[in-house]
Amino acid sequence: MEDLKKYFEKSELIPAIVQEKSTGEVLMLAYMNEESLAKTMETGYTWFYSRSRQELWNKGATSGHLQKVYELRADCDNDTLLVIVEQTGPACHTGNHSCFYTTIWEEN
Repeated sequence: MEDLKKYFEKSELIPAIVQEKSTGEVLMLAYMNEESLAKTMETGYTWFYSRSRQELWNKGATSGHLQKVYELRADCDNDTLLVIVEQTGPACHTGNHSCFYTTIWEEN
């Protein structure tokens, strides 16, 4: 497995943008630490680090709304990840498919 330390040189947590494979829709943003990134790569399903609970969480483990990972990409600075997934059910805890359902500005 690739050495993951280079993604955590700037911070212990790295933002992970989750995108749906079939549509390209951005579903959510969460954070990963080195352990959750390794578990994601080992299992093929998303694992994140909860900043509020200070623990790892497997997305969909309790709701059944799992995210099967197809690809992991790093940005040019190695400080943001793009996680391309197949989403089962809604990604958002509100029941919406994407967490980005609120428009706050739109060009007329």
